[in-house]
Amino acid sequence: MKELKVAIVGCGRISVMHLASISALPSVTLVAACDVKRDRAEAVAKKYEARAYLSYKEMIENEELDAIHICLPHYLHTKVASYAFKKGVHVICEKPMDIDYESAERAVKLADECGVIYGIISQCRYGDAARLVKERVSSGRLGKIISARSTLTWTRPDEYYAESDWKGTWDKEGGGVVIDQAIHSIDLVNWIVASEPVRVSCSMANRGHKIVFVEDSAEGLVEYENGVKYGFYCMNNYGCDEPIEIRLFCERGSVTFGYNDAVIVYEDGEREELHDDYTSSEVEGAKDYWGDNHVRQIAQFYSALRGECELEISGKEALKTHALVMKLYEIGKKTMK
Repeated sequence: MKELKVAIVGCGRISVMHLASISALPSVTLVAACDVKRDRAEAVAKKYEARAYLSYKEMIENEELDAIHICLPHYLHTKVASYAFKKGVHVICEKPMDIDYESAERAVKLADECGVIYGIISQCRYGDAARLVKERVSSGRLGKIISARSTLTWTRPDEYYAESDWKGTWDKEGGGVVIDQAIHSIDLVNWIVASEPVRVSCSMANRGHKIVFVEDSAEGLVEYENGVKYGFYCMNNYGCDEPIEIRLFCERGSVTFGYNDAVIVYEDGEREELHDDYTSSEVEGAKDYWGDNHVRQIAQFYSALRGECELEISGKEALKTHALVMKLYEIGKKTMK
């Protein structure tokens, strides 16, 4: 098996999940780490016996890379990815694709033109609970979905935003609770419903934060071409991170699931449950609620890169949820005071 040389751009919080995933894969070697903060780049380089860079362009020019992992502030995602594409380097990038739709769409087209693989992290799709629900819907066991809802109540106090120079900003993060936290539950519903949104309504507000002006609360309704109505509510003013809850009301049963658990009750009385205790606590610097699904998705990315399978969450696939999130902001920002 050919040894793949890879690098990481951005050595902040979420990078630990990418680094752990790379380390777990045979014949994938981290050869370089890049961050504008020298201490971060050098710390990662030292730990993984790689080279440190302050410039991603210099790194891509100097290293013979097969792929890069992008773990940067949202507004830099497609900028860095596009530079890599032009150099023939494959990319796997953290969500969201960018802070607007047009940049994301251009990046997808460019990756295709350059003949490289472009993956977007949506790791929650790799959870056992989500995969079970997706299969039961796709197989027809539950019949048609009639309606869906998702609820997210987490905590992100002002202190959380004070620790970052880009979180909680419109121009760098692109928003607040929707694009950073609720995007995962929105993506899961959008993936499972598997239809085109035709009508979207949304309201947003900042109700509990003093040092940022992005939304910390949002609710809305998405109506799909196949008739499904999806209502969502999210806020990060709660006292803790409660487990997310997604519900589906279907012709032949109902579903309640989250990142770790799924309960399906069929119309004939049969009940199906799945409970998973996975966490990412074994990864130094990781949060328990991140789970271990980065490892699964990144392994799938490298299998696709080697030509062993098709890439499951490509830029083209990720555009479906990105378009919906951008539509929510287009409408929701008009309601903010």
